[in-house]
Parts: sequence; structure tokens; C-alpha cells
Amino acid sequence: MDNITKSELIIKLAERYPQLAARDAEFAVKTLLDTMSAALARGQRIEIRGFGTFSLNIRPARTGRNPRSGEKVTVPEKRVPHFKPGKDLRELVDHRTDAEKGLL
Repeated sequence: MDNITKSELIIKLAERYPQLAARDAEFAVKTLLDTMSAALARGQRIEIRGFGTFSLNIRPARTGRNPRSGEKVTVPEKRVPHFKPGKDLRELVDHRTDAEKGLL
């Protein structure tokens, strides 16, 4: 399965909208990603209808073990980004036919 990079996303955006210069497409993608990152850093939730929701999961502090020495180590609380796909995206990704879904 191929991955798509930020630069490939910029190229695809510029190709899809010829009136948009490559520099403008790059600025748009960078602004969108920077804005989303800043919102998550502030603890805000981002909802894009039909696509999904970005939010933060808070993992509480815990006691872990150092795998080499076996000694106890305190692992601090973490805030990690979480993405929950929307219904439209889930259905698009799960592109099975009705027969495969058992509907026929």
C-alpha cells in the first residue's frame, strides 16, 4: 500500500485546481496542517463533517518497568492525538460490494 506525502498532496491539489499556483497550494496545505496542529496543542477538538474528528486522548501517569534492568520507572501523563473517522470516510474505505457485506 502506498503512502502519500505532504509534497504529493500539494502536487495533487495543484493538479486538481489549475487556477491554483503550486506555491498557493503549498501555502493552503501548510496553513491547514499548522492550524490543526495548533488547535490540538491547545486541547481543542477538530470536527470535519464527512471526514472525521481529531481529538486528544489523555493517558494517565503510570508505573512502568525498564526492560533492561527491570527497575520501576514513573511514566508521566501523555496527551496523544486521536482520529475517529466519520461515517462517509468509513464507508468509502470499506468499499465492499453488497454481496460481500451479506446484504444480497
